[in-house]
Amino acid sequence: MSTPARLVLVGVRGFGAVHAARIARLQEEGRVELVACVDPVVSADPPLAHGVPLHPDLATALAATGPVDVVVVAAPLGEHFALAGAALRAGADVYLEKPPVASLEDFDRLLAAEAASGRVVQVGFQSLGSDALALFASDGLGIGPVTRVGAVGAWSRPLAYWRRSPWAGHRSLDGRAVVDGVATNPLAHAVATGLALVGARTADDVAAVDVDLYRANAIESDDTSVVRVRTAAGREVTCALTLCAPEQSEPVLHVHGTRGSADYRYTTDEVEVPTPNGPRTTVLGRADLLEDLLEHRRTGTPLRVPLASTGAFMRVLAAVADADDPVRVDPRAVTWRGEGDERRPVVADVEHWLEQAAATGRTFRELGVPWAHRGRDRVLVRVRVGDAEVAAYHDGGGTLPTSTPRPVLHPVRTLAGVVVSAQHPADHDWHCGVGMAVPDVDGSNLWGGGTYVHGEGYQLLEDHGRVDGEPPLLAGDGFRQRLTWRGHDGTALLDEQRTVRWGPLGRGAWQLHWGSVLRAGTGATLGSPGSKGRPDGGYGGFFWRFPACADVDVLTGDARGEDAVQGRVCPWVAFSADFTAGPGVSGPATVVVASPSAADAGDPWFVRVRDYPGLGSALAWQDPVVLPPGGELARRFDVAVVDGRLSPDAAAEVAADLVGVRA
Repeated sequence: MSTPARLVLVGVRGFGAVHAARIARLQEEGRVELVACVDPVVSADPPLAHGVPLHPDLATALAATGPVDVVVVAAPLGEHFALAGAALRAGADVYLEKPPVASLEDFDRLLAAEAASGRVVQVGFQSLGSDALALFASDGLGIGPVTRVGAVGAWSRPLAYWRRSPWAGHRSLDGRAVVDGVATNPLAHAVATGLALVGARTADDVAAVDVDLYRANAIESDDTSVVRVRTAAGREVTCALTLCAPEQSEPVLHVHGTRGSADYRYTTDEVEVPTPNGPRTTVLGRADLLEDLLEHRRTGTPLRVPLASTGAFMRVLAAVADADDPVRVDPRAVTWRGEGDERRPVVADVEHWLEQAAATGRTFRELGVPWAHRGRDRVLVRVRVGDAEVAAYHDGGGTLPTSTPRPVLHPVRTLAGVVVSAQHPADHDWHCGVGMAVPDVDGSNLWGGGTYVHGEGYQLLEDHGRVDGEPPLLAGDGFRQRLTWRGHDGTALLDEQRTVRWGPLGRGAWQLHWGSVLRAGTGATLGSPGSKGRPDGGYGGFFWRFPACADVDVLTGDARGEDAVQGRVCPWVAFSADFTAGPGVSGPATVVVASPSAADAGDPWFVRVRDYPGLGSALAWQDPVVLPPGGELARRFDVAVVDGRLSPDAAAEVAADLVGVRA
């Protein structure tokens, strides 16, 4: 192979620019020839990037350039599988940025495509090109075989980092997995390197993965987490990682062998071993992985990071992707520094707890870290219609105290499986599926989040209550439950008798009945930001938080659109959208909510589309609701959950099917 390898670069911005600089050096040495670039969101006139033609997609680039030897992929994770597969089918070897793909299923499919093509995939875990790995494997440091690794990564990232691309900070986007969290992207090298040090490379090398995921930022993914891996050989790797440290420091892997230990800093390839005369530091070399791929093409020497060797890391990525959504760090333990895009969160004592987790092999929950909520939701009732589980009713144990723990329905699905509810979304952690919540009951916040103070806006006060429920009493396709609404001091403020029923409705739909009777034993006042003077802020009562969605159509019998429906008093409202809650559960759906009892009481509909997707029936729109001692407030809501989008006429027919109303 004396001629330069013909190369295509996919992705010209971000880390793609780093690749471009490396490719330029290799081109000067006569080892490669960059023949094309690909980036669908970059335009140029003329269409050039890094001195070669710029194409909108890989297929066009391959058709225009003729045979290609290597394709370098520095694209968003959700595109990796398709791009790598296309390159392999074209007969090219692939340099694929880490992580290789977004799911174990795609990983197995890409392995099969690699084998079928006769070409190879090198994965861009640069730290795995270090000579330190061979040094540890051969016991060149005298610490014995490695048995345990504790990795500590304390980095800091500003808000601009989470705004760098549409997929940043997401677990999924447009129905496709992206898994952009601390353990799977920015500090993924800490995880991959720790696994390599204990000899865990393939998926079969991993016996179990435990994850404990948190977020201080308003993102979907984790920014502060512990990942613990037990290998099939009985070794252990614990990675304690954050992007919310006071100051950024170099990640360190505490490597423990049978006869000693060493600290390894993979970003600088430095290994430090304690000795009686003080620490001994050794600086190792590192192979450039693109050059390593070129050498493999020239001589057949084994790749440093072949695709199959990242199977253990993919087991970790899959565990993170399959885990419950990250829990919000208690906001009272987060300090914000800086301004504008450079504003960044700092989690209290996070560096101490990272070291503790890495040293003990325990998660934040197991350590009892003050800001790590230990509760998790317990499912009380599973809602089934025919063969489909369409909802779960849980106790709210996973909700932070500042987000008002309460029993709710979530996830709610259509019969086809499209998820139409959201819990603890990044923008409002206190929005919890489908249920009842009131911002102010006798001075206690039973909605969650900040409390509205007239003239000052929302303030995080120590005024949050909770709603506790007795065990539900099941009866056929439904249940009854008695609940106690408690104030911030634990005092019982309201009793609730809740009735939930469900069943088929026809037309590709199922129906949900929700009835609540609130009783004030000694009297109570129910308020909202609207009753305290905030315009257009009279929310509180029955509330449905929707997940990520697009092309929303909200309508009633005589109004359409967010502005027209907001604040309207009428018997029913419909919310249609294309829902993209996560991979494999996307699609069009409509939720129709009918409540003649709310309309008779003069309760307006509360609607949000632009800021976030949500729908509720407001109890205290402009004025507080005063319940005398022994007074009751009763509301009934009948809901149709429909696959597909409904026209106004079809929505009106569904509402009529629910409760016999027509606008």
